Amino acid sequence: MTAYAVAHLRPAAPHPEIFEYIERIQATLDPFGGHFLVHGAEVEVKEGSWPGALVIIGFPDMARARGWYDSPAYAEILPLRTRHIDGEAVLVPGVPDGYDPAVTAAKLRAAAAG
Repeated sequence: MTAYAVAHLRPAAPHPEIFEYIERIQATLDPFGGHFLVHGAEVEVKEGSWPGALVIIGFPDMARARGWYDSPAYAEILPLRTRHIDGEAVLVPGVPDGYDPAVTAAKLRAAAAG
Protein backbone atom coordinates (compact mmCIF):
# COMPACT_ATOMS: atom_id res chain seq x y z
CA MET A 1 0.00 0.00 0.00
CA THR A 2 1.35 3.41 -0.95
CA ALA A 3 2.70 5.63 1.83
CA TYR A 4 3.46 9.31 2.03
CA ALA A 5 5.83 11.69 3.75
CA VAL A 6 3.93 14.92 4.31
CA ALA A 7 5.45 18.16 5.56
CA HIS A 8 3.93 21.54 6.42
CA LEU A 9 6.85 23.96 6.26
CA ARG A 10 6.70 27.55 7.51
CA PRO A 11 7.98 30.48 5.48
CA ALA A 12 11.73 30.98 5.79
CA ALA A 13 14.37 33.36 4.53
CA PRO A 14 16.49 31.97 1.68
CA HIS A 15 19.67 30.29 2.92
CA PRO A 16 22.44 28.38 1.11
CA GLU A 17 21.86 25.31 3.30
CA ILE A 18 18.22 25.13 2.18
CA PHE A 19 19.33 25.22 -1.45
CA GLU A 20 21.82 22.42 -0.77
CA TYR A 21 19.11 20.34 0.95
CA ILE A 22 16.84 20.69 -2.08
CA GLU A 23 19.68 19.80 -4.43
CA ARG A 24 20.56 16.66 -2.48
CA ILE A 25 17.20 15.25 -1.38
CA GLN A 26 16.32 13.30 -4.54
CA ALA A 27 19.44 11.14 -4.17
CA THR A 28 18.20 10.11 -0.70
CA LEU A 29 14.75 9.22 -2.07
CA ASP A 30 15.87 7.15 -5.06
CA PRO A 31 16.95 3.99 -3.16
CA PHE A 32 13.50 3.86 -1.51
CA GLY A 33 11.35 4.55 -4.58
CA GLY A 34 10.40 7.99 -3.27
CA HIS A 35 9.14 10.71 -5.58
CA PHE A 36 7.71 14.18 -5.10
CA LEU A 37 3.98 14.60 -5.60
CA VAL A 38 3.89 18.15 -4.22
CA HIS A 39 7.02 20.19 -3.53
CA GLY A 40 6.87 23.51 -1.76
CA ALA A 41 3.51 24.45 -3.21
CA GLU A 42 1.61 27.35 -1.74
CA VAL A 43 -1.78 26.03 -0.76
CA GLU A 44 -5.21 27.50 -1.40
CA VAL A 45 -6.64 27.66 2.11
CA LYS A 46 -10.33 26.80 2.35
CA GLU A 47 -10.62 26.27 6.13
CA GLY A 48 -8.46 27.51 8.98
CA SER A 49 -5.01 28.89 8.39
CA TRP A 50 -1.98 27.38 6.72
CA PRO A 51 1.14 29.54 6.84
CA GLY A 52 3.81 28.12 4.61
CA ALA A 53 4.08 25.41 2.01
CA LEU A 54 3.19 21.75 1.56
CA VAL A 55 5.45 18.87 0.55
CA ILE A 56 4.16 15.38 -0.26
CA ILE A 57 6.50 12.54 -1.20
CA GLY A 58 5.11 9.19 -2.33
CA PHE A 59 6.65 5.80 -1.52
CA PRO A 60 5.66 2.27 -2.52
CA ASP A 61 4.94 1.36 1.13
CA MET A 62 5.46 2.41 4.77
CA ALA A 63 8.59 0.29 5.16
CA ARG A 64 10.33 2.25 2.42
CA ALA A 65 9.03 5.59 3.72
CA ARG A 66 10.45 4.77 7.15
CA GLY A 67 13.64 3.46 5.59
CA TRP A 68 14.16 6.73 3.76
CA TYR A 69 13.47 8.98 6.77
CA ASP A 70 15.71 6.87 9.03
CA SER A 71 18.48 6.44 6.45
CA PRO A 72 21.99 7.77 7.09
CA ALA A 73 21.84 9.66 3.78
CA TYR A 74 18.74 11.59 4.81
CA ALA A 75 19.97 12.10 8.37
CA GLU A 76 23.05 13.76 6.89
CA ILE A 77 21.07 16.42 5.00
CA LEU A 78 18.05 16.89 7.29
CA PRO A 79 19.75 19.52 9.50
CA LEU A 80 20.31 21.66 6.40
CA ARG A 81 16.53 22.19 6.38
CA THR A 82 15.62 22.00 10.06
CA ARG A 83 18.14 24.66 11.06
CA HIS A 84 16.29 27.18 8.89
CA ILE A 85 12.68 26.06 8.37
CA ASP A 86 10.15 25.28 11.09
CA GLY A 87 7.40 22.79 10.40
CA GLU A 88 5.93 19.37 10.92
CA ALA A 89 6.63 16.15 9.04
CA VAL A 90 4.70 12.89 9.20
CA LEU A 91 4.71 9.50 7.50
CA VAL A 92 1.26 8.14 6.70
CA PRO A 93 -0.05 5.05 4.92
CA GLY A 94 -2.41 5.56 2.02
CA VAL A 95 -5.71 3.74 1.56
CA PRO A 96 -5.87 0.42 -0.29
CA ASP A 97 -7.14 0.16 -3.85
CA GLY A 98 -10.91 0.15 -3.91
CA TYR A 99 -11.22 1.99 -0.60
CA ASP A 100 -14.83 2.92 0.13
CA PRO A 101 -15.41 5.60 2.78
CA ALA A 102 -19.02 4.44 3.18
CA VAL A 103 -17.71 1.11 4.52
CA THR A 104 -15.61 3.01 7.06
CA ALA A 105 -18.66 5.05 8.07
CA ALA A 106 -20.70 1.86 8.55
CA LYS A 107 -18.00 0.37 10.78
CA LEU A 108 -17.82 3.57 12.83
CA ARG A 109 -21.63 3.61 13.22
CA ALA A 110 -21.62 -0.03 14.33
CA ALA A 111 -18.85 0.58 16.85
CA ALA A 112 -20.61 3.69 18.23
CA ALA A 113 -23.88 1.76 18.59
CA GLY A 114 -22.16 -0.66 20.87
